Amino acid sequence: MRINKLSRNNQIFTGLLNNKVLLKSLEKISEHGTSFSAGISLAMSLGVRPLAILTTPDVEKENKQYACANSIASGLIKFGIVEAIALPVENAVKKIDLNPEKYLKSSTIKNLQSSGKLIESKSYKLAAQILKLGTGFLTAIPKSMLTLALIPIVMDKVFKLKLKNEETKTQNVKSDKIPFTGRFTEKIPYKLGKIFDNTKLQNFVKKYQNQSEDIAKHITAATDILLTSSFAYQTNKSKKIKENRKKALIYNNIISTAVTLTGGYAIDKVIKNKTKNFITKFSEVNKGNPKLHKYIEGINIVRPALIFAAIYYGILPIFSTFTAEKIDKYLQNKD
Repeated sequence: MRINKLSRNNQIFTGLLNNKVLLKSLEKISEHGTSFSAGISLAMSLGVRPLAILTTPDVEKENKQYACANSIASGLIKFGIVEAIALPVENAVKKIDLNPEKYLKSSTIKNLQSSGKLIESKSYKLAAQILKLGTGFLTAIPKSMLTLALIPIVMDKVFKLKLKNEETKTQNVKSDKIPFTGRFTEKIPYKLGKIFDNTKLQNFVKKYQNQSEDIAKHITAATDILLTSSFAYQTNKSKKIKENRKKALIYNNIISTAVTLTGGYAIDKVIKNKTKNFITKFSEVNKGNPKLHKYIEGINIVRPALIFAAIYYGILPIFSTFTAEKIDKYLQNKD
């Protein structure tokens, strides 16, 4: 009877590992890693993080409001930029995946293709992930500028707090809509194909092809560092953020990023080692599935994304908001 029970449990576990919904989700995450991360960030930055900040004890109400406004603004801007820039790039890479001969030179395919299909090559997968996830890094500075510009608006609309002597100005901005025709979207994969054809990129991904499973984590970390640095610089220069609130806001961001990356890397290392058996079992269950490499790629994107999000948006806000407040007060009293 015990054997039958173990057998049933194993069948249930196996059934979960090759569940169609799970596999389809992992495939989509593999193809739209930046969009997935932005979606997680949006949900957490609009709900979990502001709630955690507002419940932080011994912090001035207005400092809490600025921290919440920063969270809301950054989530909206990040998601908006992803939809505008990262999503077209992700879709273009998918076109190259399906028809590499159309967009890549034969020499590129030969150089990146180790055995089997090009899309299963470690070096090609690394190059593709760099292009898709790299959009977040390349747009970090614009994101910080737009986030900072949106904070006063959130402070006004959400917390009903207007800056003194600051008039709300509206500008009529004319926008020429660019239709996303098939011809326009077809240009993107050709442009990306030229990047794939770059021999320096090919040499780089071939050298580090065995580290492709960590590329999402590394690019996320680099993006967060650049984003935080740019935000601190822009905040310090801003005329729309109250002078007595700038330092607390900057400290909050720096502490949040530093602790998130340090803790995130440490936790991810432990979980990564713990989940090796899971990935092995998952690979055995789905052996022969032509999209297995995409599913595993999706797992490697989900893992660090959820870890960093849980720390940054759920666990850390109370600590960083409280610590930033104390550092700001200490430096004010010292002066």
